[in-house]
Amino acid sequence: MTRRIILVTGGQRSGKSGYAQRLALELSDCPVYMATSRVWDEEYRKRIERHQRDRGPQWTNIEEEKALSKHHLQGRVIVIDCVTLKEEFDRFTAQEATFIFVTNEIGMGGVAENTIQRRFTDMQGWVNQYIAEKADEVVLMVSGIGVKVKG
Repeated sequence: MTRRIILVTGGQRSGKSGYAQRLALELSDCPVYMATSRVWDEEYRKRIERHQRDRGPQWTNIEEEKALSKHHLQGRVIVIDCVTLKEEFDRFTAQEATFIFVTNEIGMGGVAENTIQRRFTDMQGWVNQYIAEKADEVVLMVSGIGVKVKG
């Protein structure tokens, strides 16, 4: 297996995660789902558990907020939902595997009113650009439809 990087981007509720999961199942009978979200509260923990059940037993589920590269998944198909740190991207994708990154395209709306949100939008946009440059394929999700942008 050679390294392959696929980036799936789009707005909230555009169908990114579903698309990435369907693609992973086309490529592997036992894909990995790596969730990078922090567990904020009990309601969110239940949401995570529901998503894991919905994915089914063929998935290996990993909850990892930041240290993606500590997981050695050589030869696997991995959905990373969603993009976090650029430094981790480089270390993690040094492995020979198929990586399907899910990210939010958050800069398509107006300019945020507060400094923190503007800074976050800038950082996320730069990381998305970096990963898109490295990716073999980029898919933009629009209302549940995947539009191939690269590859």
